[in-house]
Amino acid sequence: MENHTIRPPHTPWPTWSLVLVAATLVAVSTGIVLATAPFARILGPSAYAIGSACHGLAAFLLMVTSTIGLYLAWRLFMGRIQAFPDLQLLTVVSATLSLLTVVSGNWIYIAYRAKTPDAPRAYFLANAPEVHQVFFEFKEYAALFTLPLSVAAAFIAWHYGREIVKKTWTRVALASLMTLHFFYFVVAFGLGAAVTKLIGI
Repeated sequence: MENHTIRPPHTPWPTWSLVLVAATLVAVSTGIVLATAPFARILGPSAYAIGSACHGLAAFLLMVTSTIGLYLAWRLFMGRIQAFPDLQLLTVVSATLSLLTVVSGNWIYIAYRAKTPDAPRAYFLANAPEVHQVFFEFKEYAALFTLPLSVAAAFIAWHYGREIVKKTWTRVALASLMTLHFFYFVVAFGLGAAVTKLIGI
């Protein structure tokens, strides 16, 4: 007589477990860095060193989430999205990181626009005005678009839920918002990195 074993159906891990794992890894890595890193040498002597470090870290993390978001947006647009809860979680994370990036960026803009001859803005206006008038001004305002775009994407993803997948216009709307978010972020990230290479804060 054959013995048939009934296997329970596969239950996917809940979203909170992914958040818990990520938070644990971040906490452990942060503890290691706090215990071993020579902060004075890493951050530098600038009074805005901490703000610059926070801005750079938030921008780097946003680059990761925005890239993943672009891939999920394409799958959503094509109607092939499977991990919709992951997309919802990603929109919230991206909106949070956008807020942190914008806030920390405005913090270090104080140093950039300082009324001193050695401030980056004064340096560029005296030596290469097009860098400030074209690249940095565009970068400054383009970066601000990432926040409302990511907040709108998160709102739509959570308000409509899985109904988004069933309707073409909601799929296109959410995918478009996430794609525009990626575009404006990459433009701001690239121009910001280029300006920083010319003169730091």
